[in-house]
Amino acid sequence: MAGHSHSANIARRKNSVDAKRAKIFSKCARAIMSAVRQGGAEADTNLKLKYAIEKARAENMPKDNILRAIKSAAGDKSGDEWEELTYEGYGTGGIALMVVCLTNNRNRTAADIKHLFDKRGGNLGAPGSVSYMFDHRSIFVVGNGDHDEDALMEMALELGADDVEVGEEVSTFYAPATDFLTVKAALEEKGLEFMSAEVGYVAQTPVAIAEIDEAKKVFGLIEVLEDNEDVQSVYSNYEVPDEWLDELCA
Repeated sequence: MAGHSHSANIARRKNSVDAKRAKIFSKCARAIMSAVRQGGAEADTNLKLKYAIEKARAENMPKDNILRAIKSAAGDKSGDEWEELTYEGYGTGGIALMVVCLTNNRNRTAADIKHLFDKRGGNLGAPGSVSYMFDHRSIFVVGNGDHDEDALMEMALELGADDVEVGEEVSTFYAPATDFLTVKAALEEKGLEFMSAEVGYVAQTPVAIAEIDEAKKVFGLIEVLEDNEDVQSVYSNYEVPDEWLDELCA
């Protein structure tokens, strides 16, 4: 299942992600600072800031770092102006990709993203070329803890999530984009450990990758995109067998 692959992928990549924790925190701080400059430093009245803080918390960003980013942006109105841009394209085998960026230089970012697609055998598309294949939803990846599949399915119904895909160790809850804060708070009350929490793009119909070598090219493209400092998140519609993931995420 694609959802199982998504969850297992995050679990297996956790160690490598930990090694890049400073970069992840930097991207979270950038999103927080951008939100503050757009709508003020009060999360209660700035929904974009609230989302950015909750995503940072799910990434285990220390509270002091979050407060420092808010204070910095609130005290420096002359700082860089950031804008959110979404690029669409294809990887090897026609796999669709949505790349969400936060940048202070759209010309630099556009050139960098195009270069990465070209270098890794992909093609950058026009706006709307793949976005119709995705839905904008709340996405929560959590550790299963002591909960079995039936308990997690029941929890999804109880908490207002509209879907859950259960893996061996981690599961992915989906909810409407507008319900992000409500469902996240409810999952927190259940004591579940977050691996990620965001409002992002979910593929309507996953596309199976037939060969592991093809999957390696897709994963390679996603990795270099995620490593770019302007890229906040990358979403795709690939589907791979779970047994490939250890090798793909090594």
